[in-house]
Amino acid sequence: MGQVTVVNFIEIMFIASKLRQNSIAEYLLYMWQMEDLIRAYGCSLARIKREYINWFDFTDEQKEEETDWFGNLIRMMNEEGKRENGHLQINQVMLQDLMDLHLELLQSQKFPFYNSEYFKVLPYIVELRQKGDKDVSEIETCLDALYGIMLLKMQGKEITAETEHAVQEITTFIGMLSDYYKDPKTQEKLSETSLD
Repeated sequence: MGQVTVVNFIEIMFIASKLRQNSIAEYLLYMWQMEDLIRAYGCSLARIKREYINWFDFTDEQKEEETDWFGNLIRMMNEEGKRENGHLQINQVMLQDLMDLHLELLQSQKFPFYNSEYFKVLPYIVELRQKGDKDVSEIETCLDALYGIMLLKMQGKEITAETEHAVQEITTFIGMLSDYYKDPKTQEKLSETSLD
């Protein structure tokens, strides 16, 4: 795999902070990708530095920052028993925050467009849950679907038109949730709702 492909293929820590500010859903998907990348390298910081970080055209200082960032993620994965699978607690907390917001938005009368979008994707969520893990939240089901499609596309696998349509609907829904998550006015409106 050439350097240009790697740079276009995965952006690392420097992009993570921007994603976290702009779209919590994209950030979570990115962090899941980083968890899988770490697993692919056997949770070995030396391998990640040698075979991954060194591919990037970073300064020595940037490479050191990247190495520290991956080192911290590896340490957390080891401490939390996530070497083989699962998501880090920091990512689970953000996912729970998204799910809590999702439920609040559904209960409020002040977000009719969100409710409408939710009911558009609900049949896809139900179908996905029947095929997959029924014990995860609706939001995690949506993110799992988006992550799975991303992996299929990275592998060059074909996606059916029906699946592509479902993914577009889920993407719109999750994007809307992410926008509400970062918008400070959302909490104000929700607070007004609880006072009504």
